[in-house]
Amino acid sequence: MRLKFTSRLGALLLALTLALPFGALAQGKKKNNPDEIGNRDVDGGVNFYSLEKEIALGKQLATEIERQAKIVDDPIISEYVNRVGQNLVRNSDVKVPVSIKVIDSDEVNAFALPGGFFFVNTGLILRADNEAELAGVMGHELAHIAARHGTRQATRGQIINLASLPLLFVGGWTGYAIRQGAGLAIPMTFLTFSRAFEEEADLLGIQYLYKAGYDPASYTDFFEKLQAMEKRKPGTLSKVFRSHPLTEDRIKNSQATIEKYLKEKPEYVLTTSEFEDVKDRLALVINKQRGEIEDPNRPTLRRAPGSDRIEMGDEKKEDDVDADERPTLKRRPN
Repeated sequence: MRLKFTSRLGALLLALTLALPFGALAQGKKKNNPDEIGNRDVDGGVNFYSLEKEIALGKQLATEIERQAKIVDDPIISEYVNRVGQNLVRNSDVKVPVSIKVIDSDEVNAFALPGGFFFVNTGLILRADNEAELAGVMGHELAHIAARHGTRQATRGQIINLASLPLLFVGGWTGYAIRQGAGLAIPMTFLTFSRAFEEEADLLGIQYLYKAGYDPASYTDFFEKLQAMEKRKPGTLSKVFRSHPLTEDRIKNSQATIEKYLKEKPEYVLTTSEFEDVKDRLALVINKQRGEIEDPNRPTLRRAPGSDRIEMGDEKKEDDVDADERPTLKRRPN
């Protein structure tokens, strides 16, 4: 009896899935237009989860992450990363509150769980050359949240593998997460996406970066750097990145998105002095947490006069607070 029920339900869900492209086509024009951000639905498609259930699932998984990972609790670092992220959220299609925390991990990575739970690795912050590069990766992950890729991916997997459907009704999502995770805190179903979902996250993430005022070219610059880094030293990137490689096609498509859909602005934010301060502070915090504290018997060095000057262009100036706090802007040639 259960098999008959599952079969009928599966046939119905398969029919609904086949209808998915028509809804996507209706949203196509808006999805390519950054001026429509906030006035469009990018989370269309068949989804077994209500938004409330998705948030509950994400909270459960996030709790497991925080239980197992080392969370950086430095208030200055946490507040800065959260502020960068929330600025992107305000310029995105995300419809749920977003919680952002920093994990002490050397892996160059950030990942978003269903329902608005978002984690940024320290390795990502330290590898980024400027704030726009950091914001680009965060924008990509926020796109996964906005488009609800985690639960949509899980839904597709259940439609294809009908044997998993009884588990949904009998064991609940707690049992499902534990079984699928095979002892891990996060089922990979919620972190590894189809190529189409990754490309959609590229499209949306670039728009969020642009809408927030950053240089959109930083998006492709950083992913090209990651690609080169992985070629030079395999294993640098997290397993999540390696399972969906940053292909030449994805990078080219992202560059095409910038050229085709984003109107050039006279200037963009590239970085801020606060980004550099946070990177320095983060390196110090990590060294202390890992016990890599400087030897107290180490000789104290005396700086020569003028050694604390800040270089700006071809000139050297004494500490100038007002100049130092201004964000670095990248101006486009006329």
